[in-house]
Amino acid sequence: MDADYRPFHPNPSKPAYTPPPGAVDAHCHVFGPADRFPYAPERKYTPCDAPKERLFALRDDLGFARNVIVQATCHGKDNRALVDALKASNGLARGVASVGPSITEGELAELHEAGVRGVRFNFVKRLVDATPKEVFLGIADKIARFGWHIVVYFEAPDLDDLTPFLRELPTTIVVDHMGRPDIAKGVDHPQFQKFVALMAENPKVWSKVSCPERLSVQGPPSYDDVVPFARLLVDRFTDRVLWGTDWPHPNMTSHMPDDGHLVDVIPRIATDEAKRTALLVDNPMRLYWSE
Repeated sequence: MDADYRPFHPNPSKPAYTPPPGAVDAHCHVFGPADRFPYAPERKYTPCDAPKERLFALRDDLGFARNVIVQATCHGKDNRALVDALKASNGLARGVASVGPSITEGELAELHEAGVRGVRFNFVKRLVDATPKEVFLGIADKIARFGWHIVVYFEAPDLDDLTPFLRELPTTIVVDHMGRPDIAKGVDHPQFQKFVALMAENPKVWSKVSCPERLSVQGPPSYDDVVPFARLLVDRFTDRVLWGTDWPHPNMTSHMPDDGHLVDVIPRIATDEAKRTALLVDNPMRLYWSE
């Protein structure tokens, strides 16, 4: 573990909000353990181990039924820790992998059998080296045959450059963390409104209304300044939003969030039971457990 890396919260509180039956934490990770699943040589950070057993225990403690586990950059394109967790979940987890252009149809079929239903394209420059868009488009064509979707991670200032590329993708697109808007600019600022417009014009684009702990200027425990951004997307695009903890919260520098507090943000961004059920059950089930 890097000297300045913050480990996950050792004892999260029990949330006051109880998720509906069948709720899905649709964005979380597993790291290591490194002695079984070494971290990638090209990684930009080395986390603490965050194994599947801790993730599944947190799922149960927070009142969720299922997980969507997303491959993080510290494991690169070695999806073994992800696949191991999926196979151990007894069907209660699905995965989003990271793959390279040389991936074969047979290898994709193996990932599909394990429970992978998407790939992640990361454009956050501090986390990954640049990859030509043509490489991503080639991968997109391969995974489209399996009915997978594409998760994209970028920061708000990069949206203009990425928009033409996003329009080329042949699959459903899920944007991590609302495209990481600058919360200090406010919900009506053109920067965030460009993302809203992208979702409005392209019905293939979904968004995770997650990670207030990464976006907030105000900070914990309530993350009030992030709520209007997430609420706008839930209200307007109720059938295309997902929510997740982002456990174990890699590369947090300001603080380590209490996952119980994050769950308690949900009823403030999804303001009635129908919206909460769509956000936490119907949408992730449609995207990840459609069969």
